[in-house]
Amino acid sequence: MTENYIYRLSAIIFLIFLGACTDRNTTSNPTHPEQPPPNIVFFIADDWSYPHAGVYGDETVRTPTFDFLAKEGALFNNAFCASPSCSPSRASILTSRYPHQLESAGNLWSVFPKKFPNWVSILESNGYHTGKSRKGWGPGDYEAGGYTNNPAGKDYPDFRTFLDSRDQGQPFFYWFGSIDPHRDYETNTGIKTGMDPASVEVPAFLPDTPCVRNDMLDYYFEVERFDREYGNIMRILRTRGLLENTILVMTSDNGMPFPRAKANLYDYGTRMPLAIYWTSHIKQNSTINDFVNFVDFGPTFLEAAGISVPDEFEGKSLISLLNNSKMNDSNERNHVFLERERHANVRKGNLSYPSRAIRTGEYLYIRNFEHERWPAGDSLVHQSVGQYGDVDNSISKFLILANRDDPEGQQLHKLAFDKRPEEELYILANDPYNVKNVAANKKYGRLKDSLRTELTNWMNTTGDLRATQPKTTYWDEVLYTPDYQRQNFNLDEEIKNYSMLLNNGSDFEKSGCYIPENE
Repeated sequence: MTENYIYRLSAIIFLIFLGACTDRNTTSNPTHPEQPPPNIVFFIADDWSYPHAGVYGDETVRTPTFDFLAKEGALFNNAFCASPSCSPSRASILTSRYPHQLESAGNLWSVFPKKFPNWVSILESNGYHTGKSRKGWGPGDYEAGGYTNNPAGKDYPDFRTFLDSRDQGQPFFYWFGSIDPHRDYETNTGIKTGMDPASVEVPAFLPDTPCVRNDMLDYYFEVERFDREYGNIMRILRTRGLLENTILVMTSDNGMPFPRAKANLYDYGTRMPLAIYWTSHIKQNSTINDFVNFVDFGPTFLEAAGISVPDEFEGKSLISLLNNSKMNDSNERNHVFLERERHANVRKGNLSYPSRAIRTGEYLYIRNFEHERWPAGDSLVHQSVGQYGDVDNSISKFLILANRDDPEGQQLHKLAFDKRPEEELYILANDPYNVKNVAANKKYGRLKDSLRTELTNWMNTTGDLRATQPKTTYWDEVLYTPDYQRQNFNLDEEIKNYSMLLNNGSDFEKSGCYIPENE
């Protein structure tokens, strides 16, 4: 049997195993009085971009769990995190507020103030058993903000322990925060599983080389491992008769850890995979094209649980979308707003790189408030990660830096590391990878003005400090809690030491990205 046949057969068996079952909770569900309030399992990856899932058409990565949720529930094509950085994205999810509304929590490695209503705490105060495993909110210091436990819930070693600690019949919320596919990667894990580097679609902002394809395979390997872990949790739900009345959510906090993706307001930094399953409540194989920002999760879960949504929440419930009662609303869900402040501490003076954006179905408009700063960080290490530290270190990053003087490499280096103009505008139909900035083209002057006005109105409405003080130093002065990697990497050594494997049909042979001058 071929590998593809075996994979398809295993996927079919997996789907049969996750068939319908009955939940045994005994309390009431206000949205459906005949049922108890739903359980909620929120499964969030660490650095996973749209469209890297099988159901989205990716031909390399295998994601049977995510594909199952999408086919038995709803698949979202326009889901966006509020900020392409771990801590502010997760804080925004938990509080249903935009990062600029969260004071210090708008930065990475920050302090999370407890004063902002948190829907996990609200669920707990309304009778839910709540908890999390692995990465919840973070990285940062939640205790300094007034929390005893992580804002995503009390920590449990695994899902079984979490379930065993609840009262019988008690509804529950469980947050599973994978650390996949965050770097570092073990080189060659992807190709060893049989993935074909030739099938990888390399984004236009990366060099299409064998080593970059291998790097993406290693990223895909961790996406697949993340997918398997959720499959294991779903099996536990099924075995315990809990799957039928449990809302299952599978998504990511921000984009993949590659240049011009994570920590950037382009699509590969902010556009997220998202599938939601809730049997008997969501029509099977639903595809939702409406725009969703992750501030919408909190109101959704509270409405499903029959709990009032705090006035402080900025998000809007997705229940009507999931029930197919309000699809493709052209007035309310045809765009999202995005933002970033300081990611890693990678600029002298602890400086942020503040940007705001509006993303519609046709356009992406970005305003960079401190465009004279380096968007990826200084060219020499400041406090974290090495040179250009807002880009995680990788062979993909190293190759772009090494080829910055080559004619073909100059443009990729400019896209990843060079300074950017104050305004950026991308026409998505012609530029799905957001690499052709047309903001300076007079042809798009009126369009740019319209998008700028809409973005400014949102900033004013939501109390964004940068609406009235564009050059504020507030986020530059917020505490950056760690102190690590205060050294520059040796670019030549990093490339020379990278050893990839090539599949010759019967075995693997070693290859590298570095060719010594004397050979």
